[in-house]
Amino acid sequence: MSKQLTPEEKYELITRRLQEVLGGDIIKKVLEERDCKGYWGTATTGKPHIGYFVALTKIADFLHGGVEMSILLADLHAFLDNLKAPLSLVAHRVQYYKFLLLAIFKKTLHVPTSQIKFVVGTSYQLTEAYNMDNYRLCATITEHDAKKAGAEVVKQVGNPLLSGLLYPGLQALDEQYLGVDFQFGGVDQRKIFTLAEQYLPKLGYAKRAHLMNHMVPGLAGGKMSSSDPNSKIDFLDPPNVVRKKIKLAFCEEGNVEDNGLLSFVKAVLIPVGELRRELIARGEKCEDDGGEIELPKYVGGEGEGVVGDKNKEGVAVVFTIGRDEKYGGPVHYTSYAELEEEFKEKRVHPGDLKKAVADAIIELLEPIQKEYESNAEWKDVTAKAYPSETSGSGKDGAKKEEGKKKKVYVPPPPGVVPKSKGPKKDADSAIATAVASATAAATAVGVPAALEGAALMPEEGTTSETPTKGLPPAALGEEAVDAIKDGVERVKIEE
Repeated sequence: MSKQLTPEEKYELITRRLQEVLGGDIIKKVLEERDCKGYWGTATTGKPHIGYFVALTKIADFLHGGVEMSILLADLHAFLDNLKAPLSLVAHRVQYYKFLLLAIFKKTLHVPTSQIKFVVGTSYQLTEAYNMDNYRLCATITEHDAKKAGAEVVKQVGNPLLSGLLYPGLQALDEQYLGVDFQFGGVDQRKIFTLAEQYLPKLGYAKRAHLMNHMVPGLAGGKMSSSDPNSKIDFLDPPNVVRKKIKLAFCEEGNVEDNGLLSFVKAVLIPVGELRRELIARGEKCEDDGGEIELPKYVGGEGEGVVGDKNKEGVAVVFTIGRDEKYGGPVHYTSYAELEEEFKEKRVHPGDLKKAVADAIIELLEPIQKEYESNAEWKDVTAKAYPSETSGSGKDGAKKEEGKKKKVYVPPPPGVVPKSKGPKKDADSAIATAVASATAAATAVGVPAALEGAALMPEEGTTSETPTKGLPPAALGEEAVDAIKDGVERVKIEE
């Protein structure tokens, strides 16, 4: 299909519905000679949420525009971003992301996955050449520019890690090592993109174009984030969870400025409907089984998805709000602007909008979740990648144990060998042990008396049966002091 398009048509398809394009002339020049090469990267941290639909739907446009698309599963970046993903879990999360993205492309967006190349970051980011370029970049970029570039992407904390300063430069180098003409991402990455444009040429590398999509607000307002469960819906959330989250979403009557549901209709639901309609018009079939591609129900319910009244005869529907006949029946919209205006004028009730959006999301997620339920390998990877979370949708989702008492290990004073397991102590005795431990540690490092009594906590995942290594007095330094200070707030003894 892409070879039948002119360079101008390809450029229009590649850049439509984007919020911003930097270096559009670079893309136009490449298209005069060949198809473009682009990449989109995602750090493999928390479970992806439905906000990813924005980028993935746009990637579908790239593919139909002939772009050779690389998807970077950025495992090293995930580790560097404030330790969001421990190295022990990163490899499993990389596989989880790949399973999920392939299911979305095949089952919901119906794009040719043979045109997508998945690349794991550490497959080239640990090479001698890449690391030498990283050192060259570190000798060029100022601390101010590195910190500024990552301000909206790297997690901001009170005592930031050095890794946060490396993150933007590494992302810039990825453009060179993936051999692309443009990088694609959310508008929140604009500062990283401009850093790449500024500094890659100083290493002797070409300046790339940068394409940015809109950011979808979270359900509670603000940015939709994988780290905030109240702001997002996971791809594997079952229908009852989707409806519950949508019901609790912020959706003030008449408010169109900070409305995550309207934004989702505009950025995801309408583009997916338009994509499906274009695929059907071209006579394309489902990649996995060769079946017919169907229009989503939310673009008009039964039939061809067109409005049949006299004023809009034959005009394509982009979104439908279903209502009972006693309340006026279904309302079909032929543009987002029309829906937004109706909501602004309070002719669409928030309850009706919520139900319509929930139904549409459930429809898009259903084939993805069916794929998950039928894929034992994907389920196994999920359990390993996110061991502390409910692993999914539907009947086989793992449930958290309730009512089970947790064992909490209380370390002995530094240098003292733990005694063998004895009878269970009551809470008062455990607290006394914790205080004694902290006091001994405090004395060893000269911590002020005001901080004594703060118990050093064990590493995550340890129990009384798997004690952590104690810190001998000689090894105690600033880290021990920090741990003791932190322990003041963290001591929690559970029976």
